[in-house]
Amino acid sequence: MTISKFLSTAAIIFSLTILGAEAKPPAGSSEAGGHVNKGVELAQQRKYDEAIKEFTTAIEANPKNAKAYLNRGTAYRAMWAQELTSPSAAQRYDAAMADFAKAIEIAPKDEMGYIERGQTFVMQKQYSEALADLSKAAELKPDNTMGIRLRGFAEIGMGDWDKAAADFTAVLQKDPNDAQAYERRGFVFRSQKKYNEAIADYDKSLEIKPDPDVYAKRGYTYVTYLQNYEKGIADYQQTLRINPNDYDTQQRLQYAQSALAAKNAPPPAPTPAPTPQPGLFTPLNIGIGLVVLLVVIGIIFVVTRRRGGGEDEAESSGRIR
Repeated sequence: MTISKFLSTAAIIFSLTILGAEAKPPAGSSEAGGHVNKGVELAQQRKYDEAIKEFTTAIEANPKNAKAYLNRGTAYRAMWAQELTSPSAAQRYDAAMADFAKAIEIAPKDEMGYIERGQTFVMQKQYSEALADLSKAAELKPDNTMGIRLRGFAEIGMGDWDKAAADFTAVLQKDPNDAQAYERRGFVFRSQKKYNEAIADYDKSLEIKPDPDVYAKRGYTYVTYLQNYEKGIADYQQTLRINPNDYDTQQRLQYAQSALAAKNAPPPAPTPAPTPQPGLFTPLNIGIGLVVLLVVIGIIFVVTRRRGGGEDEAESSGRIR
């Protein structure tokens, strides 16, 4: 699963909820605060165009309202995430980044501007830029687990497994019920070939929140790295009970079942060795050969003697005459 899938629209709406909850009308600007709150409600309903209008009205009422810029930037980002292949996607992205930069300019000591821009960099796989923003957010407010979690995502993207594990551990120390932090740390452990630790984190994540993706990841770890096909099959089956249309998991289940069948198949019966055929040079054949040879020699000897006797008789007859 890619990082972008984790930073989905649901996560974006979560950001909007947080920002909206923190958004308080600046002194003398209750109108701006009212529009910010209304914009958050609309964004939570995924009515992003209407939400942007409310945030823009808030900015017009109070150009120094950093929360309005942050929320409008987050709404632009949500639209960008939905329109990645459309011609307007680049404009949405640029608008979001401009709003985050403006929020940071207005409130440089507020960590949320850095967090929102850092998250957007992660979604763009611009991990170095994301690390800079998210580290700044952690410096400004170390207790904000959102920034630390996102920094862990960036570190995963850069393959910095030790730092990523440390960040997710820090998140879990502050919030032991963060299912996603357990899942992500499990992924890090698996990447480090710490398979038992990965399984333990997947177990904890599923205990907090049964998620088909996590069942699939744990099943994959069991099958691919531990060759524990029985447990892997159980996890794949659970994934498909929750999400029957998961084609990848269907394929992986078939593979695991085939591997288990091959593992449990009885060994093939040994093929009996062929009975060796006697060769030519057996004692019997050698004996027969010697007998035949002696017979041949005897025949030759007899024939030769007979030929010699005829000639002597001819010579003798000639002399008598």
